[in-house]
Amino acid sequence: MLPTSTLVLLVVIAFLAGVGITAVGPGGIFVTVALFALTDVGSSTVAGTALTTFVATGLLGSYTYYRSGELRTRAGKRLATLVTAPSALGAIVGALANAVLSEAAFGSLLTGFTALVGASIVYRERRALGSRWSVDPALPSGAAVFAVLGFAIGVLCGLLGVGGPVITVPVLVLLGISMLDALAAAQVQSVFLSAFAAATYVMQGAVSLPLVVLVGVPELLGVIVGWRVAHRVEASRLKVALGATLVASGVLLAAT
Repeated sequence: MLPTSTLVLLVVIAFLAGVGITAVGPGGIFVTVALFALTDVGSSTVAGTALTTFVATGLLGSYTYYRSGELRTRAGKRLATLVTAPSALGAIVGALANAVLSEAAFGSLLTGFTALVGASIVYRERRALGSRWSVDPALPSGAAVFAVLGFAIGVLCGLLGVGGPVITVPVLVLLGISMLDALAAAQVQSVFLSAFAAATYVMQGAVSLPLVVLVGVPELLGVIVGWRVAHRVEASRLKVALGATLVASGVLLAAT
């Protein structure tokens, strides 16, 4: 049984992670980091548990963005489909690969990935770097680009137990997709990516249901708050704060 202080900290982190998921994309990774750093479960259970909660956050996030209109347009639906279908296959590959990772290797990869994502977010926002390329998902060449990226994102997310939005949103924005449309597509992707990866972990017995409930409920509350924030607050400010926190989390992980 975890100490009360640890349980409270996990709940707070999960709520903030939910806010990040629908407000700026990177957010769910905090749950993965917290489970790895604050509990004594194995790396496979960390990944499997986190991904199971991301199925629920993805469903709720998809509903909120459908409600606000981003997933009602033909373009929005097409984009969501392009990044979702291949990522589900990639997630299975990543989840299977996790089984051969040692605890040390998993920790090193998670630490490096966390710090890298945070540093890239801060750098791009500080430099005011917008979309570097413009890729049209309506064109065959554009669709192929998004499909390949979706598969690669699925592999990485399934391997490390991080939600799709943490990578998908920054990548889509870089390719010319608006912030809200990127967030909306990433929510749909998260449902299927996380579900296929989580199912693989379930078959390996690597999911803790008590932890799923503990962090999943506050995550869902955060998702609703994050959706409202995304439509009311300038995204650049949120991304800088989130990026700095990710870098700090990477440093703390390296020290544990």
